[in-house]
Amino acid sequence: MIELSQQEIDERYMRMAIDAALVAQENGDVPIGTVIVHEGRLIAKAYNQREQLQDPTAHAEIIALTQAAAALKMWRLHGGTIYVTLEPCPMCAGALVLARLDRLVYGCADPKTGACGSLYDIVRDGRLNHRLAVTSGVLADDCTRLLQDFFQQRRRGNDADPA
Repeated sequence: MIELSQQEIDERYMRMAIDAALVAQENGDVPIGTVIVHEGRLIAKAYNQREQLQDPTAHAEIIALTQAAAALKMWRLHGGTIYVTLEPCPMCAGALVLARLDRLVYGCADPKTGACGSLYDIVRDGRLNHRLAVTSGVLADDCTRLLQDFFQQRRRGNDADPA
């Protein structure tokens, strides 16, 4: 059996997160997707649903955390890695810390609201009781292009700002 490198594994799961982001886009929401893997097993796959649910907290990460906790029947997600197409915001970064995930892998940085290294660094803040290892830039060009295309299309269509 061929063993995959960590980079190959990360890219494989990030592609799944991108597929989830495309569902958000089809539903008129900002295309952000995520998957959670626990000890090598996919346990959650979600996408932004703020527009669909009219819920400001319906970010992909929050929905995936709920799915993962249900799958494991516990809220402590030790042994888990979350893959997200966009660097998580402060709300989501805080939720990742509270969920006790081991690792965060994200695609593109978010200089305006990113809370995992860009604007803030909540997930690695030594003052908190838990920290995550972070890998950034996985399939960053694909993730960036997805968001740029979405917002360019919105601007051309004069739709309301979905952010």
